[in-house]
Amino acid sequence: MDASLSSSELLKNGMQCLTEKLGIINAERFISIIIKEQFDYTKWQKTYFDNIKPQNFDSELLKYSEENPHKGKAKKIL
Repeated sequence: MDASLSSSELLKNGMQCLTEKLGIINAERFISIIIKEQFDYTKWQKTYFDNIKPQNFDSELLKYSEENPHKGKAKKIL
């Protein structure tokens, strides 16, 4: 992941990901839900990962990636 992206580049890339995956209307709905609900991604992520046992992490990750294949145009794979 490139930490040197400017804010405008990050926003542009994020919107591109959302619109590729969800379409423009659902991308806008997604953003409005996050704003309305004051969604805290960091808190959600901590709660989500705290519920996964370390020995199950790899299998959960593989399962998720199989169920949600990346369809974007990634420049590199981490």
